[in-house]
Amino acid sequence: MSVRNAVVGDLPTIKAIYDEQVVSGIATFDTTAPPIDYWEEKLSSAHHVLVAVDGSTVLGYAYSSVFRPRAAYDTTREVSVYLDAGARGRGVGRGLYDELLARLRADGVHTALAVVALPNPASEGLHRACGFERVGVLPEVGHKLGRWVDTAFYALVLGDG
Repeated sequence: MSVRNAVVGDLPTIKAIYDEQVVSGIATFDTTAPPIDYWEEKLSSAHHVLVAVDGSTVLGYAYSSVFRPRAAYDTTREVSVYLDAGARGRGVGRGLYDELLARLRADGVHTALAVVALPNPASEGLHRACGFERVGVLPEVGHKLGRWVDTAFYALVLGDG
């Protein structure tokens, strides 16, 4: 497995990985799959978009984006990781986050934040393994798949940024 910058040719697979969570999971609160131009915009506007690949097969992706559009948040980024179902539990998420967090440190980012829908033991374990701390829970902020869903906030201070 290797991690590299995402390119336009990766977008159909990135979309398919995300769409699976739109339809059957709680990793996103989207209830309608966004069109491919949404992903084209993300590729051009997100801070970093990375893919994990095995040969030419995209296993998953991670990205960082602006946390809030105010100057005081300029050194804070929100991070997300999504994996193909067949890639889960194989260290792919860790590989993506290790590279993404290294790039954020190099960019002078001070804090990385992640939002995890609950329950999601695998995602919580990944974030803890990468050094994130759970800093709060928002109860019943989303309604999906016929139930209320809590979200946990995770934070990782990267450096002086």
